[in-house]
Amino acid sequence: MANESPSLLFYCRPGFEKDCAAEIMARSSAESLPGYVRARHGDGWLQFHGADSGVVEELSDGLDLRDLVFPRQWLLASAEPIPLPRRDRVQPVLEALENAGRIGPYAALCLDHPDTNCGKQVSALTRRLRKPLEKGLASAGISSNATSAPRRLHLFFSDFDQVFPAEGLVGRSSPEANGILRLRQSRGAPSRSGLKLDEAIRLMLPSDVQDTLLRPAAMAVDLGAAPGGWSWQLVRRHIRVTAVDNGPIQPELLDSGLVEHRREDGFRYRPPSPVDLLVCDMVERPVRVSDLVAHWLAQGWCRAVIFNLKLPMKQRHQTVRDCLARLPTGPAWHTVCRHLYHDRDEVTVAVFPAGATLREATLG
Repeated sequence: MANESPSLLFYCRPGFEKDCAAEIMARSSAESLPGYVRARHGDGWLQFHGADSGVVEELSDGLDLRDLVFPRQWLLASAEPIPLPRRDRVQPVLEALENAGRIGPYAALCLDHPDTNCGKQVSALTRRLRKPLEKGLASAGISSNATSAPRRLHLFFSDFDQVFPAEGLVGRSSPEANGILRLRQSRGAPSRSGLKLDEAIRLMLPSDVQDTLLRPAAMAVDLGAAPGGWSWQLVRRHIRVTAVDNGPIQPELLDSGLVEHRREDGFRYRPPSPVDLLVCDMVERPVRVSDLVAHWLAQGWCRAVIFNLKLPMKQRHQTVRDCLARLPTGPAWHTVCRHLYHDRDEVTVAVFPAGATLREATLG
């Protein structure tokens, strides 16, 4: 970041810029690192600027995407974008990288854009620019495919006419394009809601926790299961599921022999014996769901939980903080909360036993 004033660049779901900004400002305030945020509703991204030159670097030292809720991605970026003349969009980027001292080597070159309708149009431009940029970087002696390098080079095209050069730390930022893990709906799945659980497992559970909790023949309870999207994700991992819901469950799930359907109220159901995993995606007030999950953990009815909190239209960041405060804390537990790509007006929370480090999770 030599010779320039840096900023922190965050991607988020469009419409959640205010919540993302509130989270980042709370983080900077807690660490006594003053700054301010520039954000515009619907853009799908925002910037944090430090009150002085050292704030951004110091704040970035402790940032890890797995510890954040609303950001999909965070990057150390230039404070201002580079203008891109239509006649030559490659040379200004190369000159800016050289002037900023960004000479790599880099683990990858990522060409990003906002997750908006405008961004989708910009994506066609980034596809056309990839090969010329790769060739230009190679000619300038900047390696962008050094797999062992600690950083990735990101170029964030906020629109057709400007780009933010940025760097992402391998292991602490997302390796996915635009910070989005896109999953395909599998044939036969009862609903798209199961993609939320699939994404949560991949991004929020360390590999050894997955091996322990999601082993074949593990036992799980799915509260509010109908029509069975979350149960389906567990069954495809050969887990036995008690699906609790007064509504119907997909017949094919019941035919699997791995699902027992209990037509009961999820808030009243009690397991006859402890299970490995509780999952819950009920449409209910977030505080009530948090209290239910906390009760299951306190009673020892499950070893771990993955659940969704349906958020209000306002004060979403504060609602998340209030709900997380109701969950068990201390060295015995890890709690991860993320606004996943397949979530909408909700966040996904995972609580599992300590003993596996979050640094082993699947950020590349």
